[in-house]
Amino acid sequence: MSSNAKANRPYWQQTMLRVKDAERSVAFYEKSLGFQLLSKWDFPQWEFSLYFMGTPMPGEGGKGGNVFDRDLVTLELTHNWGEDQPPIHPGNKDRDGFGHIAVAVDDVYAASDKLLAEGVEFKKKPDEGRMKGLAFALDPDGYWVEIVKREGTVDSGCPEFALAQTMLRIKDPSKSIPFYTEQFGMRLLAERHYGKDKGDFSLYFLANEADVEGETTPDPTTPEAMQHIKSHLYPNAVPVLELTHNHGTESDSDFQHNNGNVEPRRGFGHIGFLVDDVYEFSKGLEGAGVEFHKKPDDGSMKGLAFCLDPDGYWIEIINRGMNPESFK
Repeated sequence: MSSNAKANRPYWQQTMLRVKDAERSVAFYEKSLGFQLLSKWDFPQWEFSLYFMGTPMPGEGGKGGNVFDRDLVTLELTHNWGEDQPPIHPGNKDRDGFGHIAVAVDDVYAASDKLLAEGVEFKKKPDEGRMKGLAFALDPDGYWVEIVKREGTVDSGCPEFALAQTMLRIKDPSKSIPFYTEQFGMRLLAERHYGKDKGDFSLYFLANEADVEGETTPDPTTPEAMQHIKSHLYPNAVPVLELTHNHGTESDSDFQHNNGNVEPRRGFGHIGFLVDDVYEFSKGLEGAGVEFHKKPDDGSMKGLAFCLDPDGYWIEIINRGMNPESFK
C-alpha cells in the first residue's frame, strides 16, 4: 500500500449503474432483493437523480443521513431525466468491461425460486450450464445479478440478499492488481485460475483493507482463500471487487475494454472510493502517474475527481463526509 493510500484511507464505497426507469429499478432492488434505499439526491440543474441502495447489517444504519459519512459499499443508481435518453447497455457484449454485481444468499436454489415466482427473468438458473449451484438474474435494465452461496449466516443477522460483488474484466492483471492494492489500498484475498478446458480465464477477488483489518487471511492462491470470503465476508455483508482476466488479452496491443461511458454502450458508469482528502489523494495519484478524467477542480462539481484505472474504468474519488447538497 502506498503512503498516499495509508494517509487518505481509500474505501471502495460504490458501484454506479445508469437506469432507465428509476421507480422500477428501486422497486426491484427493494422488493425482490431486499436492498434499502439509503439516500436519494436530485440535481435539477444537471437533470439527474442518484439513488444509493445498500444491504447494511443490523446496527450499521439504514435509510436517511449521508451515505458518505460511513464506510459501506453501496449500489448507486443514476437516472438521467427525459424521455429521449438512449437505451441502457447492461454489458456482457463483445469487449464490454462490466460483468455483473452479485448478491450472497444462504440457499441459491431457494432464492432463485423466490425470484422466479415474482416474475424475475434469469440469464442462468442454478443448474444450467457447467457451473452448477450459482445463478444470474436480470434486473429491469438487463444488468446481470449473480446469486452466490455464503456460509455461516445462521446467527449473523445478515440480510436475506446481501451485496457481494462487482465484477470488472481486466486486460492485464500485472497492472490492475498492483493498481488497486498499492494506489487504493485494497487487499487481494483470493485468485483462481482456469485452463483452456474450463474457459481460459483467471479471477481475482479484492476487498477494502478496512473490512479485513487485523485479520490474518489465507494465502490468496489456496482453496482456503475463497472459502474465507464465503464464510467470513459474505455472512457480514462485506462485498469484494472481482477482477476477471481472459487469458491472452494482455498480449494484444489493440485490445481495449468498453468502460461503460461511451455511446451507444453506456450503462455501468464507475466505481467510487471515499478518501480523507480528495485534493491530497489526487495529487498523490498524479505523482504516481495515474491519469485523470476529471481533477478535483475541473467542471462544475468541485471537490470530487475521477481517475482512470489501467483499463480506463472511471474511479470516482469522494471526500469522506461530503454533502451532496453543496452542489445545489
